[in-house]
Amino acid sequence: MSETTHLYNPSDIEPKWQRYWEEGQTFRATEDPDRPKYYAMPMFPYPSGSGLHVGHPESYTAVDLVARYKRMRGFSVLHPMGFDAFGLPAERAAQRDGIHPGVITDQRIEYFTTQMKAIGFSYDWSREVVSSHADYYRWTQWIFLKLYEKGLAYLEDVPVWWCAAQGTVLANEEVVDNRYVETGDPVERRNMRQWMLRITDYAQELLDDLDSEGLQWPEGVLEMQRQWIGRSEGAEVTFRVAGQDDDEDDRSFLVYTTRPDTLFGATYCVLAPEHELVAEITTQAQRETVEAYVAQATSKSELDRQMGGERNKTGVFTGAYAINPVNDERVPIWVADYVLATYGTGAIMAVPAHDERDHAFARTFGLPIVPTYTVPDGHDIQAEVYVSTSETVVNSGQFDGMTTAEMMPAIIDWLEEHGHGERRVNFKLRDWLFSRQRYWGEPFPILHITDEDGTPTGEIVPVPYEDLPVELPHVDEYKPTTTGEPPLARATEWLHTTAPDGRPALRETNTMPQWAGSCWYYLRYTDPDNTTAPWSQDRVNYWGAVDLYIGGVEHAVLHLLYARFWHKVLHDLDLVPTREPFMRLANQGDILANSYRESGGKYHHPDDVEERPGSPVTMTSAHDQSEVTTTFYVRGTDTPVEQKAGRMGKSLNNGVDPMDVIARYGADSLRLYEMFMGPLEQTKVWNTSGVEGVHRFLSRVWRLFIDTDTGALREMAAETSREQLRALHTAIRETTTGIEDLKVNTPIAKMMELVNTCSGETMARPEMEQFLLILSPYAPHLAEELWSRMGHDTTLAYEAWPEWDEAALAVDSITIAIQVQGKLRGTVEVPSEASKDDILAAAKDEVADHLDGKEIRKEIVVPGRLVNFVVG
Repeated sequence: MSETTHLYNPSDIEPKWQRYWEEGQTFRATEDPDRPKYYAMPMFPYPSGSGLHVGHPESYTAVDLVARYKRMRGFSVLHPMGFDAFGLPAERAAQRDGIHPGVITDQRIEYFTTQMKAIGFSYDWSREVVSSHADYYRWTQWIFLKLYEKGLAYLEDVPVWWCAAQGTVLANEEVVDNRYVETGDPVERRNMRQWMLRITDYAQELLDDLDSEGLQWPEGVLEMQRQWIGRSEGAEVTFRVAGQDDDEDDRSFLVYTTRPDTLFGATYCVLAPEHELVAEITTQAQRETVEAYVAQATSKSELDRQMGGERNKTGVFTGAYAINPVNDERVPIWVADYVLATYGTGAIMAVPAHDERDHAFARTFGLPIVPTYTVPDGHDIQAEVYVSTSETVVNSGQFDGMTTAEMMPAIIDWLEEHGHGERRVNFKLRDWLFSRQRYWGEPFPILHITDEDGTPTGEIVPVPYEDLPVELPHVDEYKPTTTGEPPLARATEWLHTTAPDGRPALRETNTMPQWAGSCWYYLRYTDPDNTTAPWSQDRVNYWGAVDLYIGGVEHAVLHLLYARFWHKVLHDLDLVPTREPFMRLANQGDILANSYRESGGKYHHPDDVEERPGSPVTMTSAHDQSEVTTTFYVRGTDTPVEQKAGRMGKSLNNGVDPMDVIARYGADSLRLYEMFMGPLEQTKVWNTSGVEGVHRFLSRVWRLFIDTDTGALREMAAETSREQLRALHTAIRETTTGIEDLKVNTPIAKMMELVNTCSGETMARPEMEQFLLILSPYAPHLAEELWSRMGHDTTLAYEAWPEWDEAALAVDSITIAIQVQGKLRGTVEVPSEASKDDILAAAKDEVADHLDGKEIRKEIVVPGRLVNFVVG
């Protein structure tokens, strides 16, 4: 036998087909009115410095499977890719390396693109968008002007987190323990004039449309959005400030409550440290204590205040009192950091008998606890809170004896009748802080009119649409100026301009947040080369809403909420045809990988670590300071490291470059392994050696088609056996339903079973081709190569998807378990269509020895599974 030289070699096959797809524009999307459309996309990536690691392609591969499948189903498919390219990481890299962030970003995009093309994704690269390119952000600015014209964009002085080291405002989610989570830099609270977007105007619609017909989102994501929007119904109640020494006081504050039925149990009130009345009402005796507490509280993030408020109740008495409007009792006014100025009215009435947080606070500071509805016999309300919504009202004057359900509308009616309050719907959602004091972001298309001396007059003028884009100017430094202005203030020639009417003006020097570009990129994909509009109406009407959107669950709230908000505004302006942007949403689970950490905290890449099984050593864990035993060491040293699985990425230094996997096993093996690891939504642990298993499977597929001695196509069988046919149609069925249902791991096992059933023997040509077609979404390079070698001169990308045959799935015989007295005594194989009598007869023959001399009292037949004889 000659030496085998024609084994499966992805490095020969894959670049060939990637060139073919690119040169022939195989996956170019077309607006074909004669075909149904399907719009599938993953969330576009931020081009980080380290490129893609193997955790990223999981969602991209899942979307690619569906896109390839839908093309074969006859759909006109839009499957695009782009880059979310503005943001602080590139700016930090620019400061560190002395290279313009635009240059850095484009270099990173080039490598990302190389990686994606090497994996074989069926993107229409002609529709690529980059959010930092002026031909894209021109239209981000255009949309902002639409928001401004609609009254949804405004300037306001608001408290923000200011990071002096980074020279920018940070979102609440970016601050933990008064530090920027990305860098550890300290932050402080400042009042600054910021651009805001009135997302709250759409709060109810954003909530209602989560129940839209046809919206297929994970229930967990829907619930996170509902919680973030935070709709509640109740009453807004006015509490007057009690006068000092019986004098009248005309000051008051509003309290929003969802339980106005418990007003008679309000024994104290609490104001947020930022509340405007705190300084006014605090008595001289309490002023020093209150001021110190407020200074401490306002330096914490909202998250820290909420979490801290759950653990340790802190607060101070202002010395002032309020009048409870339902019983005219004086109640003390406290200030505490667990009350937030950004939620509700920044003030609460505390009912410690029926609220856990209020109860803990009252016990800590010795405040009264008065129940307003019945508590169970033996329950000590002073020691333990009691919360219910279906009890009888007590201690509530004229309302005593009502149920709490009856009390709710009655007390609101009373408040409205007496001028003490009114019904109110409240939302936890706050307006969107839309400014950043950064360089690398979209400039605002806004002018500030100045007088002849260059002093702003306060008048704001939008840049005319025809003058867009307002391009980002070049600057040499990316930090704020010495006077604290944003970096764009350094571009003095750009900064000083004239308004359309000729008056002198200054450009806005804040930039938009990174969220801006990702709010609408799916719309630009429909018409990326349009120079007269962000998209044409015909194209956006054809593609409509995104049919499938896959990305990380970390974007379940903010990105999706912001994109939905913009989309709804655009829908109200008759610019898009749908109320929702994304009809079907799926989240991929994290891919974890082993990380290796010294006791001092430094992480080492897995390639720089070696295991010495015979050399265990005890070390101090850098994770929790416990003592752990390890056999892993930094390669070539005696430095032990602790092994621990964690989310793949730069922070743990455990990323695996897809290019390394491709070089060793090929892109199809990478794709197949990513999908075979488990259900899409589950967290999985990466193991590079696991790619070897799917690579062996693809090698077997190759050998099923190709004679590895000669490299020639093997002769196809004249007929497909019954067993092969059943395995093939099982695989067709499971692959079809698996891709439709996004259960993308299950079809692979069925295709493996098919290859096992073939045992190296080919099927007839039609069946061999059907197998290639269902394999092609998973392993497109191999499938294309084998399709070509079977004599086809065009791509299989648009071949008709095969249908399974139910008749082929039918089995000829079934194996029946036989029990006597419930104990397994044997099995028998019978024809699948055998009657009950035939099954019983065969079973009796098989276990005749166990029935000999015994009376059969009962015969139990479970169709297709077992027979049980009950004997005397």
